Amino acid sequence: MKRYFTIGMAGHIDHGKTTLTKALTNVDTDRLKEEKERQISIELGFAHLYEDEDIQISVIDVPGHERFIRQMIAGVAGIDLVVLVVAADEGVMPQTREHLHILGLLGIKSGIVAVTKVDRVDEEFIDLVKDDILDELKGTVFEQSPFMLVDSLSLKGINDLKSLITTTLKAQEMRDVKGAFRLPIDQVFTIKGQGTVVRGTVYEGAIEEGQPLMIMPKGLETRARQLQVHHQPAKKAFAGQRTAVNLSGIATDEVQRGDVLVSSEHFITTRTIDVALSVIADLDYIVKQRMPIKCHIGTAEVMGRIVFFDRNEIKDDSSEILCQIRLEEEIVTKRGDRFILRRPSPIETIGGGWVIEPRGEKYRFGHQTIEELAKKKEGTPKERTMAALFEAKSLPLSELLTRTSLEQSELEHLLHEEDEFLQYKNKDYTLISLTSMIEEEMYDRMKDYHNENEMKPGLNRAELFQIMQNVYPKQLLEYVLENGIQSSTFGKRDQYVHLHDFKPQIPINWQKRTNGLLDELKNDGLQVKYLHDYFTKAGIPQPLVVEIKKFLMDEGVIVSLDEQYYWHREHFSNAVETLRNGTGADFEVGDAKALLGLSRKYMIPFLERLDMTGLTMRVENKRVWKGKKL
Repeated sequence: MKRYFTIGMAGHIDHGKTTLTKALTNVDTDRLKEEKERQISIELGFAHLYEDEDIQISVIDVPGHERFIRQMIAGVAGIDLVVLVVAADEGVMPQTREHLHILGLLGIKSGIVAVTKVDRVDEEFIDLVKDDILDELKGTVFEQSPFMLVDSLSLKGINDLKSLITTTLKAQEMRDVKGAFRLPIDQVFTIKGQGTVVRGTVYEGAIEEGQPLMIMPKGLETRARQLQVHHQPAKKAFAGQRTAVNLSGIATDEVQRGDVLVSSEHFITTRTIDVALSVIADLDYIVKQRMPIKCHIGTAEVMGRIVFFDRNEIKDDSSEILCQIRLEEEIVTKRGDRFILRRPSPIETIGGGWVIEPRGEKYRFGHQTIEELAKKKEGTPKERTMAALFEAKSLPLSELLTRTSLEQSELEHLLHEEDEFLQYKNKDYTLISLTSMIEEEMYDRMKDYHNENEMKPGLNRAELFQIMQNVYPKQLLEYVLENGIQSSTFGKRDQYVHLHDFKPQIPINWQKRTNGLLDELKNDGLQVKYLHDYFTKAGIPQPLVVEIKKFLMDEGVIVSLDEQYYWHREHFSNAVETLRNGTGADFEVGDAKALLGLSRKYMIPFLERLDMTGLTMRVENKRVWKGKKL
């Protein structure tokens, strides 16, 4: 299938990233008036670079000024290859180094070094600049990256750079398009007549026009009214594509940069993450236990605190540190997501790393906690598979392969040999422990519902699923419920589900009065009073009248003639049988009156009820028996 990639331009301010982007794409990504006046990029800029039948490539022009580092992190977090831009007349500068640190911490593995403005200097100076760059790149992800000499104004080397980008990406694996759709939002705006539009790079999965979506962590439901890729309408968008989504039913002030657009509620929202942290060398300040930090993850920027379990501070440490980040706001993340930590004041990039466990707990200080975190970090094949299923609740084999990075034969053997795993409906996999948890939760929800609604037949199946679909996929809920019905844990009645041994009943403190009401109704035979009069005489309060009346009708104890008159089921059945036995294939109103001795105020509603229940059919002035029995 066609593959989609996004590349990023990174580097120091005024080293020519935006001009290089324009030379490659013929698009000026400086769209704000302020950006043009100051000749610096403030917001992320985007352009279409290349497309053929096999591949499509987008470009993000990342702001280089230190003040706009958070936009840079938001842009870089969604890209597949970085072009590190270094001006030939200046060489490596402070923001170049900081961008290098961040790119490494974000796990960017593919890069190209573009030396720009080469027409401004002679060849000897270019050689000096290259040596300077090579020294800076030692030990970074760019150490083995190819160099390209370009000039964006004369277009020297531009075609060669474009060709190198294309060739590199054609040999690279694209992002996962089979998993659940996820798009971290980095821009929100309004288009007149269209409403709210969000934009971002699709991290994983795919999206279709009209697809139901959720904005996390807020939990807002919406729909993809329209899609655009590179300013062109699209029916679908895939992982790696820069995409704009027109959202249905969402106001612009309800969504912001840092929110995540997803196709599934199963992405984890959390405030506590266990992480593997790498700290930047030569920090200006000591990093202390529980000090305030600013965490950049995806496009979110959230304040929090760093918690160590084996130390109280860091100054210089090149090893990976297992620790925890406790955030002030919820984020959406999963195992393997990359993050950056910055000190809010004085501003400094501290380091970054990846998420080991999205739902961290409170642990004790000491080496035992570090050992446990180390086990989580490494994870046996079984632990990785269980963690993936516990997070997503249910996954097909293809998605499990992606999330666990296991060989197919190894994963299939594990899934079929270990007792913890369950394949249901001959399709997806889940954990047996999860099905037990779901069944227990269903049991508790039904029990609570029965206690509060004794007269109702049960909990509406759709309502039960709607409540629980915030955590579990619908197909898994359906499986557990059906399994529970087969094992006689649950029962069902039409669209209602209930505990197997549950039977609807009048609340115990109203049973005596209701039984008295029914006795009076039965004693009056066919010459009944208004039903409301029986309730009033029984002393049943108005709020309960509707519920008890519905219960008695649902249980078949009383039968309505119309909105005012009701008969006891026994008398109704007897009246039907008397009429059936005393008439032929059809009869008139007079025949019925002679048999039952009823006045018109009872007779007409009774006959109309027979029509409604399908026992008779009116043909002109007669009624014809249809053969149906009670």
